[in-house]
Amino acid sequence: MRKKFWLRCDHCKMRREVCICEAIPRIDTATKVVLIAARRELKVPTNTGRLAVQSLTNSVMLTRGDLDAPFDLAEHLPTGCRPLILYPADDAIEITHAMRERGPYTLVVPDGNWRQTSKMRRREPILAGIQAVTLPPGPDSRYLVRRETKAQGLATIEAIARALGILEGEWVQRELEAVFALMVQRTLAGRGVADGE
Repeated sequence: MRKKFWLRCDHCKMRREVCICEAIPRIDTATKVVLIAARRELKVPTNTGRLAVQSLTNSVMLTRGDLDAPFDLAEHLPTGCRPLILYPADDAIEITHAMRERGPYTLVVPDGNWRQTSKMRRREPILAGIQAVTLPPGPDSRYLVRRETKAQGLATIEAIARALGILEGEWVQRELEAVFALMVQRTLAGRGVADGE
C-alpha cells in the first residue's frame, strides 16, 4: 500500500492542517540555549528541540554530522555566561534554584536518541570541559507521540522547559510546556488518537 504524502508547514514541520505556528511563543531569557541536534533529527517532524529553539529568542540550533553546515561550538559560548551541558553524565550535578543567582548561563542541550547524544559529548572535545547538569526528579513525560526507551526520559523541549523553569522562572516552563502540549494534542488528533489514549 502506498504511503500517503502530507504537506507540511515549512516552519513548524507539522502537517499544514494542524500547524501550530500561531501558538509558538517568543520567550526572552538571560540563559542562552545551544541545541546540538543529530542530523537525522532534522527530518523528524515530531522533533521537539526545534520547537524549543523557535520559542526561545536567545537560542541557536546546530547540527551535528551535517558536512554542509559545520560549526565551531566555541563561537556560541559567549564570555560572561557560564556554560552547562544538560546531560546525565556520571559527573553531572543537579540544577537547583540557588544556581539562578550565579547566572547567566549558556545551556548546551544535545538533541537525539541516547546513543546519538552520548557520542556528541565524546566527539565534541569542548563539551568535555563543560559542567554536566541534570534535572531534579519530576513528573513523567507527556510526550505521547514517540516511545521513550529510558525511565524518566523526557522530550527535549520538556527537559529544556524544566531546566529554564529553575534557572529563569516557572513562567518560562509554563510557556514551553503549553506549546509542547498543543503539538502533542494536534499530532495525536491528526493520527486519529485522542490525547491520553
